[in-house]
Amino acid sequence: MIKKTHPKPNLGSDKKNVPKISKRLIATALISFGLGAVVFWGGSQILSRTPIGKSQLDTSLLFKVESILRQKYNGDIDYQKQSEGAAAGAVAALGDPYTVFLDKESNKELSNDLKGELSGIGVEVGQKNNRLTIIAPFDGTPADAAGLRSGDIIIGINDEDTANLAVDQAVSKIRGEAGTKVKLTILRGNEPPKDFEITRELINIPSVTSEMKDNNIGYIKIRRFGEDTSEQVKIAGNNLKAQGAKVIVLDVRDNPGGYLQSSVEVASEFYSDGVVVEERSRNSKPKIDSALPGGTLTKLPVIVLINGGSASASEILAGALNDNDRATLVGEKTYGKGSVQEVICLNSLFLSSDCDGPSLKVTVANWFTPAGINISKEGIKPEVEVKLTSEDANAGRDPQLQKALELAKQALN
Repeated sequence: MIKKTHPKPNLGSDKKNVPKISKRLIATALISFGLGAVVFWGGSQILSRTPIGKSQLDTSLLFKVESILRQKYNGDIDYQKQSEGAAAGAVAALGDPYTVFLDKESNKELSNDLKGELSGIGVEVGQKNNRLTIIAPFDGTPADAAGLRSGDIIIGINDEDTANLAVDQAVSKIRGEAGTKVKLTILRGNEPPKDFEITRELINIPSVTSEMKDNNIGYIKIRRFGEDTSEQVKIAGNNLKAQGAKVIVLDVRDNPGGYLQSSVEVASEFYSDGVVVEERSRNSKPKIDSALPGGTLTKLPVIVLINGGSASASEILAGALNDNDRATLVGEKTYGKGSVQEVICLNSLFLSSDCDGPSLKVTVANWFTPAGINISKEGIKPEVEVKLTSEDANAGRDPQLQKALELAKQALN
């Protein structure tokens, strides 16, 4: 889940932006670090300082290493790369796979992801049980065509073991120039490992698609929660109602998430009063995001499809609709990714939603549904469990969707 530093204004909603004080704090931190460096290079006192320990960062260790490299290293030193490497190492030491230092290229890729623009195979990956796991292949992409599935474990990328790769490192290896190939070694259930050689493509994934089904059932598929998603859901809802929709099937299967604000606004299309999600952080008091007035689909029954590829914003939406008695959940238990990340630009003292340089994506809170479910620990469980097996997928069957359509038809009676 991404919490933008400066999201676009939307429907007069409460922003969860970084307060102005954050800018001052970041500026102070940067200036303090710079002064620390000046003190170091101006004298040797810091080199003899006793290590501080777990309660405070011991920068003297870094300076000692840097001093030795300057004196001893037999080669050229790129201090820009060293600075970024030191920052990345400090962040990685936290052990949180979702808190990462992003260099300029990775930061651009993250922005493109949330816009639905990328060059690769069209798959979202994450860490689950300390293994690199496919959260969701996007419909109609090379990953989908190759037969990759939610829950597949990636044990190799181009014959390189993934055991020690961070998520962002793995993503950078999977992506690449359109027309080139990447080989993934996949572990699926009890099956033996299998290699998938996939050709990368330029991919532009729409966040929302919709269609009318039989029996006056409107179907909306949300693939990600980007800046345009809530508006696209509103447009889809109005179009479906104009075509006679009396009930909605909302599909967030294999949706890895996106922006928090987008999930709140989409939930508000289905109910206009009540809690959407609660934010709990050790650094602040609990905060509540509530539904906003003006939703287009507040009067229609809703069936929500979820599975193991539904993560982050998808889980917030499904949990909110279910806890507020606005939807029946069908499918399989969700991924269980209920932490929120804030992206902070590092190349300027002024925070911006557009960052031409490195940034820090940092976990700032955890999310709980209106009923108090800890999404990260429990995930969201369907009321009507329906499995989708590999045999179903290979045969083009979708028993989950069929069950949702069946329940939607019953809701009309």
